[in-house]
Amino acid sequence: MVPRPLSNPPNPWLSTEVEYLDEIPPAELEVYEDHTREILSHNDSPDVGFSWSVNPYRGCFHACAYCYARPTHEYLGFGAGTDFDRKITVKPEAPRLLREAFERRSWKGELVVFSGVTDCYQPLEASYRLTRGCLEVCAEYRNPVGIITKSPLIERDLELLQEIQRTARVSVSVSVPLWNREHAHAIEPYVATPQRRMKTIERLASAGLSVGVNVAPVIPGLSDADIPRILEAAHAAGARRAGFVFLRLPGSVKQVFEQRLRETLPLRADRVLNRVREARGGKLYDSRFGIRGRGDGQYADATRALFEATVKRLGMNEGFQAEVREDTFRRPGRGRQLPLL
Repeated sequence: MVPRPLSNPPNPWLSTEVEYLDEIPPAELEVYEDHTREILSHNDSPDVGFSWSVNPYRGCFHACAYCYARPTHEYLGFGAGTDFDRKITVKPEAPRLLREAFERRSWKGELVVFSGVTDCYQPLEASYRLTRGCLEVCAEYRNPVGIITKSPLIERDLELLQEIQRTARVSVSVSVPLWNREHAHAIEPYVATPQRRMKTIERLASAGLSVGVNVAPVIPGLSDADIPRILEAAHAAGARRAGFVFLRLPGSVKQVFEQRLRETLPLRADRVLNRVREARGGKLYDSRFGIRGRGDGQYADATRALFEATVKRLGMNEGFQAEVREDTFRRPGRGRQLPLL
């Protein structure tokens, strides 16, 4: 597949900007090592349903135009566009760092989610195996795990996930925001097709794992009509949970998303952007907690109602307990961790 031309919005954290006067070079894959000293990231946002996450990578080869994590690449001195897709950092010491974190007296065995700002099963994982290494640590310490991914590569680790399920708890959410294959290829070009992701849901469910579908992000004017078909296909494949997140376009993501729309789906672009503004009080993004993931106004409410009505009709999310038991955690060789009196 021919690489995309290098294209990044201006980085607000840099005082200089590169402008090409001749042919724009292709965005080739570049891998950087990140020798961070910590691997657990803490989240206190009321809009996110978990407190701790592990990101073995930064940036993501999947190149989804809508990815809300793109601005985090700007803190590294990179761009939020093709730099995010092709200048990817790996954390080679991630498993060791996670083991060290679990050995600290302050760690109580809380849920750890893979990942918050990247796909932990993006293509580099096939060779680096950092996510697998971290999951092996979770299995060793019986620490509960949550996984969010779009990649069939997770099927490689089915036996390991079953091991965690036997001693702690593991839940997987497979993200499927679009059903139309042409639209999906335009917006998330290096991800498996939506239909292939349904096969992943089926294989996870057949292995006895708790699996759900994440209709995220819902792209107004493009994927909202896909909601019933996505949920029906996921339910038929074995998903019993479903989540919904409205399109978020913080910071430079707005430029990346609009540029991709106009390049790949030019006849749809104005309609989509107008619908986004309709659900965001006339803007492309609203950062208010409680609103940024749901949208606002009649159009956003109708989209959410369609999701909820379909979930109810299919009997999804019934009896699902979001709470995670945290008393399964054990440090190897030390037995059950007793509370201090």
